[in-house]
Amino acid sequence: MLTQAEIDALLNGSSNLSSADSNSNESDKLSDEEKDALGEIGNICMGSSATALFKLLGQKVTITTPSVSTLKWEQMKNEYKNSYVAVKVEYIHGLIGTNVLILKENDVKIMADLMMGGDGHNIQEDLNEMHLSAISEAMNQMIGSAATSMSTVFNKRIDISPPTSFVASFENERVFENVDNDQLFVRISFKLIVGDLIDSEIMQIIPLDFAKEMVSNLMHSENVSESVSESEIKSSIQNTGNFDSN
Repeated sequence: MLTQAEIDALLNGSSNLSSADSNSNESDKLSDEEKDALGEIGNICMGSSATALFKLLGQKVTITTPSVSTLKWEQMKNEYKNSYVAVKVEYIHGLIGTNVLILKENDVKIMADLMMGGDGHNIQEDLNEMHLSAISEAMNQMIGSAATSMSTVFNKRIDISPPTSFVASFENERVFENVDNDQLFVRISFKLIVGDLIDSEIMQIIPLDFAKEMVSNLMHSENVSESVSESEIKSSIQNTGNFDSN
């Protein structure tokens, strides 16, 4: 038989455990301020990327204001059944971490055809190394421009390694190595329009801890009050707008 004191001790221990679990769950979530900051970082990246992509494709490029959400890997596996082209980007200086851009295979074929002098309609053949090489070059130009813009906002040099492109699905661990189904990621979705050829979506998938590191860098940057004020961040996300290559 347990004494009343032992019962009370067990109940108190359970209560403390529940409180610890609750605090842990809270730390796994993004605050509205953090979502706004990630959206602004996405704005900065895609705003400069649209211009770089326009120069490569010779087509008007529009990238909309992003939508930010947090998902477990298992949720993404259930939501995205098809294979995609994944472009892995490694940040190696200023920020240390990995994010992955996800594009639809058909969109990659159109971009590759435009880059090789086509009109964007020669997309019947299967996705091949030539397509992947072309999209790697396009993403290299895009993310390179984005890194330059981020360096200004974060007030420090941001470098990336050359992006690598490959066909993958969310069932494939090649997207991120050793992923646990319960691991949390931040999904930043943009609508991508290229001329009258592409009306689609491009996504950034970022591990939650790296996303929080990016937010911390933005919030603590010495120049953040001058370059991206809090009111500008909120206004940028709350008001729907487009990034237009023109």
